[in-house]
Amino acid sequence: MPIHFFQEDIDFIPENAESLQHWIIQITTDHHYSIKNLNYIFCSDQHLLNINKKYLNHEHFTDIITFDNSTENKVIESDIFISIDRVKDNSNVFKTTFEEELYRVMIHGLLHLIGYDDGNHLDKKRMKKKEDVCLSLLSIQGST
Repeated sequence: MPIHFFQEDIDFIPENAESLQHWIIQITTDHHYSIKNLNYIFCSDQHLLNINKKYLNHEHFTDIITFDNSTENKVIESDIFISIDRVKDNSNVFKTTFEEELYRVMIHGLLHLIGYDDGNHLDKKRMKKKEDVCLSLLSIQGST
């Protein structure tokens, strides 16, 4: 499969990796994209903060940073870094399960790669709605 899960400075790989891979491919295909190579790298807050400072000149924590390495139209090649610390905290803030927040963040990064944006209020609403639709397609027992 062209979708890989890595851990950087923490001990975390999502359960149900194969189901997640099929789900991500389904969403990608539904949008008429293909995946050449998609890496999800799970890490700590501190690791992602360092990336945020180094590559984006941002001095704040974030839950996800997506690097689009694609060179072909509608072909995804990307590294998506996700802070498991942020996902845990945000699941409490948004009163959802850790798994649902993780899957939402994972699909959020993918949606950016297929053209969705969240730069303004209207775009954020559109992105959230699309995340909800994508989450409804996920068939992992007890995941949402």
